[in-house]
Amino acid sequence: MDRPPTTLLRITRAIDGLSEWTGRIVALLILPLVAGLTYEVIARYVFHAPTAWAYDTTYMLYGSHFMLGAAYTLLKGGHIRTDIFYQNWSPRRQGLIDATLYLLFFFPGMLFFLWMGWQEALHSWQILERAETTAWRPPLYPLKTVIPIAVLLVLIQGVSEFLKSLHAARTGERL
Repeated sequence: MDRPPTTLLRITRAIDGLSEWTGRIVALLILPLVAGLTYEVIARYVFHAPTAWAYDTTYMLYGSHFMLGAAYTLLKGGHIRTDIFYQNWSPRRQGLIDATLYLLFFFPGMLFFLWMGWQEALHSWQILERAETTAWRPPLYPLKTVIPIAVLLVLIQGVSEFLKSLHAARTGERL
């Protein structure tokens, strides 16, 4: 068995640690989401006094939770994959296919999303964009800022996954 280079291990472990840490922090967003929904249900059905803020708050929290959790999901292998062929391949072939797909599709796509997300967030901050869905009109620029942050986190985790794929392609062993 070939031992992975120390530098490779350090890089992938540091990136994986970042994704693990952010995933655990982001998971806590579920608490205010559940609290807001619980408050809304009680206010609406027990006191017949629905809130103006619950809908906007919950979709912003859920959207943030979903997007910011993507890097953690990539770390844990939770994204969709068609395993009908993949599961029967050797680690070397899986690594080769994964590394190729990261280079051809993942990195270009994520860089495009990062650029466009940054442009959208910047524009939103410049005009101090607000939601038009309710009379409350909460600011949208913090939510739109989550997009490039989430993409950046996924991109960073993608570097770790790419390095692991290269290692598997070279040695036939997973990190």
